[in-house]
Amino acid sequence: MVQERNFWMLVLLSIVTCGIYAIYFWYVYANDMNKVCEGDGKETTNYLVVFLLSIITCGIYQFIWFYQVGNRMQENAPRYGLSFQENGTSILLWMLLGSLICGIGMYYAWYLMIKNMNALGAAYNSPAARQQ
Repeated sequence: MVQERNFWMLVLLSIVTCGIYAIYFWYVYANDMNKVCEGDGKETTNYLVVFLLSIITCGIYQFIWFYQVGNRMQENAPRYGLSFQENGTSILLWMLLGSLICGIGMYYAWYLMIKNMNALGAAYNSPAARQQ
């Protein structure tokens, strides 16, 4: 079962744990993404790998990962009767250009990703989806 995630809990616990909770959060998020989108021929990279590759690439790989996850959510939304306006490009733009607004853009991108994953998770956990 995919859990419902809370944006404010992510922000608060990330601050309290100096970012360690964020690594755990996105690790579990990637696992849930692979459950929800199973059968689409793609796989979301484990976030521990993303974290390590981001260190090597000075953070660039993390942006690529968020872009891919945003696109994957939008592509799989119709399977559950959903439609998302946000895709990888809008997530990436919020992360990059929104960072010029005192860093708030990254948090808004996180909010969008959590909101969309919660919608996918609710549809995935519904009895109608389990019968298929």
